[in-house]
Amino acid sequence: MSLIENINKVFDHRIRLGIMSILMVNEYADFNTLKELLDVTDGNLASHTKALEQAEYITVEKQFIGKKPNTRYIATKLGQVAFQKHIDALEQLIKNKD
Repeated sequence: MSLIENINKVFDHRIRLGIMSILMVNEYADFNTLKELLDVTDGNLASHTKALEQAEYITVEKQFIGKKPNTRYIATKLGQVAFQKHIDALEQLIKNKD
């Protein structure tokens, strides 16, 4: 098996890596929280969450809090497993640099 076999192309972009990192340690995160933590624009965040949603790595819940719309994101089981494999593969790559 090659060292990069489990490196997942979906997580190639730093924003997607950031989104998944946040969702791995939190039950969920809403749009504004992700935007603030990652310091990205609305459009940038929206395109990356859409890519993760299409890969079925996150689910999107839309609701209203009072009269304000709120969108929150949750890592799926599939997403958690794929992300952990990706991180493990990166760690293996780093350990084998010699």
